[in-house]
This record gives sequence, structure tokens and C-alpha cells, in this order.
Amino acid sequence: MASASTVQDGLAGQGYVASADLAMALHLSLALGRPLLLEGAAGVGKTEVARALAAWKRCELIRLQCYEGLDAAQAIYEWNYQRQLLAIRALAEAGETGSAVEARLFSEAYLLERPLLRAIRQPVAPVLLIDEIDRADEEFEAYLLEVLADFQITIPEMGTLRAVTRPMVILTANGTRDLSDALRRRCLYAHVDYPDRATELAILQARCSQVAADLGAQIVGFVQDLRKEALEKKPGVAEMLDFAAALAGLGVADLTEDAGVLQAALATLLKTQADRAAISTEVAQRLAGRAA
Repeated sequence: MASASTVQDGLAGQGYVASADLAMALHLSLALGRPLLLEGAAGVGKTEVARALAAWKRCELIRLQCYEGLDAAQAIYEWNYQRQLLAIRALAEAGETGSAVEARLFSEAYLLERPLLRAIRQPVAPVLLIDEIDRADEEFEAYLLEVLADFQITIPEMGTLRAVTRPMVILTANGTRDLSDALRRRCLYAHVDYPDRATELAILQARCSQVAADLGAQIVGFVQDLRKEALEKKPGVAEMLDFAAALAGLGVADLTEDAGVLQAALATLLKTQADRAAISTEVAQRLAGRAA
């Protein structure tokens, strides 16, 4: 059986540097066949865990992006009503009516698979990412319980469809609202925080090898200090990588060498007008000097 270190190495091979706690939680999730719930602030790399896992396992990543108003038809399945209407007209013209027509209309030919149904019908177990589950309504969580408990979906017209393979399930949440106890009981859990300096530097080296070591250390120090400021949206790991790529593309070798270029590059880190106003040129230079 694979170990937590195997998981850590596997994700590292895909450019994802996982903490020991996260690697252990993912290892247990895979070993026990249980969904893994990842909570943490936006931008800490929760979604990227699923992408790296799918790449490591060489399987399909199926993503369900949650949002307010998401319902079963959009997440599980729905019928192709346009094709059904055309079929009804064609069958009526051919003189066919009754239960035989109904049986033909509610068959595989007219079934549209949405992410949850698609995930349990794959011949090779995929990674099923249920992203930002806390953005969906509480009612939608009830739709998930049957899938997460037994990995089966009931379609009234066709009966119960059981999983062909058991998907590797990762749910993410940003803390938008509290999740139900029923959902939490069905999942293993890990909290994903912003990486420490050493981990973030390792991420930068793995993903942006063109950035010189000295500049990389400055970038990580600058971003980590920036997160301590009173910001509406703290920059995540993805923003840090964009910042590094921008500086490398601009030919910057030292954060303190050109205040104007540094201020312009903050467009990759600061995503609201209030945050841009809060980090003036003077503040940016102070942080750059501290990071140097």
C-alpha cells in the first residue's frame, strides 16, 4: 500500500508541494475510499491538489464548480428535452404511441450526464473535484449524500445506477458558510493554509525554474509580508507565481532596483482597487527592502 510519503512524492512530481498533514489526509482518503474535504482561504492551492492528483494517477479530472442555485439537473443528470420532442413527433408520425414510446424516450440515448453521474460511470476511476461546495445551497448538499455514501444515483425513469468505478473525491470549501454535519461525516478532512516560507519557495522553484534563486527568495519574502497587510484579498500561491513570472519577464533581478516596475507588477498580486490603494509605492518599497 502506498504511504503518505509516496503521495507527497507523487504530487511533487506534478509540481505540487504538499505538507505532511495534507499528504497523510490524501493517503488515508485514497486508502479508505473516502471523500476528502479541503478547507482554507481562497488561493492556498486546494483545487490544485485535485489537478495534481489526477495528473499523478493519470486519470481524468471531472470538476463540478458549485454556485448558488446549483441543482440536481446541472450536477447529476438531465434529459435531452429537445431530442425527446423531435423523437415524439417522429414516432407519432410513424403511428407509435403508448408505453413503448415512453420507454424509448427515457433511455440512455436521451440521458445527459452531468459531472456527478459521469464520475461514477467511468471505466477508469477519475478524480471528482466538487469545488467550493460551500457556495452551493444547503439543499444541494442533500443531493450529494447518496453519491458520497453509496456512490450510486437514482434516476426515477431508469432506476438506481451504481458506480462502475469508485471515483477519488475531493471537495473544497472557502468558509463561505458552514457545511452540514451529515456532509462532514462522510468526508475525511484537512485544512490547507498559506504555505510557510520554505514550502512556498519550493513551490516557486518547482513551477518557475527560470527565476533566479536570489530573486525567488525576495519574491517569496515580499508576498508573505504582503499577506500580513490589511488587504481585502490576500494573494494566493497562484498570484505569487504570476508575480514571479512577470518579474522574470521584465528582466528584474532585484525587487529594490526599480520602484515603478515593482508597483506595476503588483497588478498580479492585488485584485481590488482598495488593495491597490493600500499598497503605495512607499509601502511596496518598504516590503521589498524587508524581503531583500
